Parts: sequence; C-alpha cells; structure tokens
Amino acid sequence: MSTRVAVIGGGVSCEHEVSLASAAGVADALEGRYEVVRLTIDPDGTWRDGEQRPIGLAGAVAVLGTCAVAVPVVHGPHGEDGTLAALCELAGIPYVGSGVGAGAIAMDKWVTKLVAEAIGVPTAPGVLMSAASAASYRFTHPVVVKPVAAGSSHGVSLVRTADELAPALAAALALDDRVLVEDVVVGREIDVAVLATGGGLVVSPALEIVVDGLFDFDAKYGGGADFRVPAALEEVDRKALEDAAVAVYGALGCAGVARVDFFLTSDGPVLNEVNTMPGFTEHSQVPRMFAASGLSYPDLVDLLVRDAIAP
Repeated sequence: MSTRVAVIGGGVSCEHEVSLASAAGVADALEGRYEVVRLTIDPDGTWRDGEQRPIGLAGAVAVLGTCAVAVPVVHGPHGEDGTLAALCELAGIPYVGSGVGAGAIAMDKWVTKLVAEAIGVPTAPGVLMSAASAASYRFTHPVVVKPVAAGSSHGVSLVRTADELAPALAAALALDDRVLVEDVVVGREIDVAVLATGGGLVVSPALEIVVDGLFDFDAKYGGGADFRVPAALEEVDRKALEDAAVAVYGALGCAGVARVDFFLTSDGPVLNEVNTMPGFTEHSQVPRMFAASGLSYPDLVDLLVRDAIAP
C-alpha cells in the first residue's frame, strides 16, 4: 500500500492564490510516487478535501491522521508562520518544513533582522513602526516600506519622495499592524536556498534577480523579472553568500528547505529576508536553483517528503 501524503494549500493570507499554485505543483509532482491527499484552506478559513467539499478543521485533522506526512504549502501568515506546523505537532503528524519557532521567527522580518545581526550577518538599517508611531516618521531619504509579516512583496513600496511616504505606510499597515521602514540597499539581488537532508545541509546554486525597479508582486508573478541561475559570482562572493545563508538558516532553527534572500553589495552580503515556505511551483525560484544543480522538481519534493518521514 502506497504512503499517504497530505498536501495543504491556500490559506487566509494575501498569498492564497500563490499558495494554491505551489500546492498544486507539489501534489502533481508527488502523484505516482505516493497516495496524495489534497487539502485546501479557503480565504475565510474553511478547510476542504480533494473534492472541494467543506470538512472543517476537525475533519481536516481526521484526514491528516490517516497520512504518513503532511506537506504544508501555505505561504504567509496563518501557514508559513508556524501555525500549520503547530497543528501538525499537536496532531502528532510528521510534516515537511520548519517547526513552530523557526516559522514564526522567519515570518517576522524585524526579529529575523535582530537574529541575523546577532550572528554577524548585516541587514539594511531600519526602524520598526506601528500604526500609532508611523505618523511620527519623517522622510529624509529614500526608503523601502514593508509589512513585518507578509510575503510575495504584498504591501512593499519603494518611497523616493516625501509625498510617497504616507500612501506606502497605509498600504503596509493594511496588511499588518507593524511595518518596517528600511534604507534602500544598493546591490545585486541574490537568493540562496538551503536544504537539510540526511543530517547535513545542501546549498543550492545562487539565483540572481534582475529587474527594472522594485521586485514587487507584479515583477515576481507577471514575468517581468529575469532569473539567472547559477548567478555569475566571484568565488569569494559565492562563499560569503553561502556561509551567510547557512548561518541564518541555523540560527533561526530552520528545517526542510528555506530561501535566504540577500543584496550583494560592495561590502558583501546584506540579508533581506528568509522564506521558510517559499514559492514552490516548478518554475519558482527554489526549484529552479536546485534544478541547476541537477536535482529535478519531482526529486526535490520527494526528498523533502522522505526526510520528513524518516525518524
């Protein structure tokens, strides 16, 4: 009898549609190797089975209990932030990806900055603002405004003039009650993926994002970005990026695969953010990175599942 694997997609965050695409890709890649059980979370929080019938949380837990492992492919808050990891922990179900603590910390961009700085990995200078304190911020130079806990570049704005500040803060605060206001970092956008497998760590070839302007939602999913993998890097820069990615992955306590995003400046890598459940269609950044090293998308997903099942 084949091993039952539950793949969870959707979610209640602004990344719902992206998560549906990732989950569909993962489930399709696992078909034929496992008995795949598809579960979906609607934007209103309703759980549905593979036939799109509403089954509720209790029903979902019952289905998960029949599976050997769960693959939570839910990006953003109420999924990637440790929420689904906690559900699996409480239900006693092995799962792919980072645990509760790592998911929660990595989703919080402010706390991630604090952890990175504590281990010597630079981040962009920035300040944490709330809805109450945002009005006191005074524009003096170009900045990037972003929600503390959101993904897919939702609510992220490049603010070049004082007139652009208030709308940018409002857009970020519409998604989160805390926002980051960071200095603009001049450098190449380089992503590195770290994969824990068999008790060791595997680092993917680096991927460079070449885009005209801000790498926002439209650039990410509208085809406007040029992904170059492996990125053309000097050996010293490649090693610095890999070392920083592994250090951050370890300090956050990540598991499974995580994407660590950097700006490569003239002074070396500057951490941008960490994604513990990055986009995961076959054409997303992480699968592209590992494909460049010879690990196909179906084999990558299979490896994640097998490692989660292994004691």
